[in-house]
Amino acid sequence: MNPTKLPSHMIAIEISQPGGPDMLVPTTRPIPCPKDQEILIKVHAAGVNGPDVLQRKGLYDPPPGASDIPGLEVSGEVVAMGSKVTNFVIGDKVMALVPGGGYAQYAAADERTTLHLPAGLSLEEAAALPETFMTVWTNLFQRGQLKAGDSVLIHGGASGIGTTATMLAKAFGASKIFTTVKNQEQQAISRELGSHHPINYTEQDFVKEVLLETEGRGVDIVVDIIGGDYVDRNFQVAAMNGRIVQIGLMKGPSATVNYFQLLVKRLTHIGSTLRSRTHDEKKLIIDELESQVWPYIINGQIKPRLCKAFSLTEARAAHKFMEDGQHIGKIILLT
Repeated sequence: MNPTKLPSHMIAIEISQPGGPDMLVPTTRPIPCPKDQEILIKVHAAGVNGPDVLQRKGLYDPPPGASDIPGLEVSGEVVAMGSKVTNFVIGDKVMALVPGGGYAQYAAADERTTLHLPAGLSLEEAAALPETFMTVWTNLFQRGQLKAGDSVLIHGGASGIGTTATMLAKAFGASKIFTTVKNQEQQAISRELGSHHPINYTEQDFVKEVLLETEGRGVDIVVDIIGGDYVDRNFQVAAMNGRIVQIGLMKGPSATVNYFQLLVKRLTHIGSTLRSRTHDEKKLIIDELESQVWPYIINGQIKPRLCKAFSLTEARAAHKFMEDGQHIGKIILLT
């Protein structure tokens, strides 16, 4: 890292104390110094994700050693690197998964969780990809074991996770894709992305709708970012030998559940987080994405759906917008 070419400090967004969006405060921090296997990225854009909101509320602490600055995915340009980096050079355009520190003008990323920008993808789109695509690939495909012909219910169908899961499920041959959304506009976009049955949960009972459309069978896989009372309803809507993949808890970590459904249907209910995995574990996910999903991105069949961009110092407005629940796709911050 050459201090004559880079400033010593940067603007970053810190969480002044646990609470609402107003707790996101612009501050000045020293620029990170990349470790041996890290690169330093001049951030062009950072993705805004549900875990950022949980961290802001004090419900999701960064892993040991990670930055306290929120933000789990960034895109930008390599401006410095550690002595053991082998896959990147200064000037490379990249996107990266980071355990924290994304809401800043510069971010350090391990090279194992950094990817070169695929052809045809803008830096804005790239900032919306690593966290979301890796989460969906891990949970819908590796753990949920989606295969061609399976049916799937995706909660939060208008979210970054939901839009990505819908596109990937369609690309990989899901027979029936159900999504839950908030309004008619979200229904229309979800259908456009590949959902066969976007369900407006403010007007319709998703259990009744899915069971009606499947003649009582239910779905093979449920992808849930909601939690709370959805857990029991997911058991109701799952087919025999169904898999429920829990990747979020927007309605809280507690639930009252009829476990008899779990037994008689031989259901599998699993959960996971991405942030706490090792760099090597994340690299294995990235390798599969590059071999299995990148061809769809390069040919333009799949791209992150961007909803709205805010400036870095408007992070609190971005969080308010996300929590309002009207967005369709990903929210990003631009430096």
